[in-house]
Amino acid sequence: MRVKSGVTTRAHKKKYFKLAKGFYSAKSTRWRMVKQQVEQSLNRAYSGRKDKKGDFRSLWIERINAACRQNDTTYGRFINGLKKQGVTLNRKMLSEMAVRDGASFRKLVSIASDS
Repeated sequence: MRVKSGVTTRAHKKKYFKLAKGFYSAKSTRWRMVKQQVEQSLNRAYSGRKDKKGDFRSLWIERINAACRQNDTTYGRFINGLKKQGVTLNRKMLSEMAVRDGASFRKLVSIASDS
């Protein structure tokens, strides 16, 4: 007796079509295009989550650099000075301080320039 796979196939395809909801044109209705587009979209979503981390790091560095230049130094000198002084604050926290708490950031700049 042979095994029929209609129910399994339908369930498998249903998952893909659900993910493809809202895609443009035939990419949401034709099986082959749905399969290709969903796989590509999931792949790009994965790499996008990795890229986002680098994007935020770049943003933090830009903010720190802008604040440093207002305090007559550069980002590179500031970070180097902090490392020499043994200050271990990450760029996210430094950026938040630069944006929200200018006074404490100025203290950090003076600490960094002492080295």
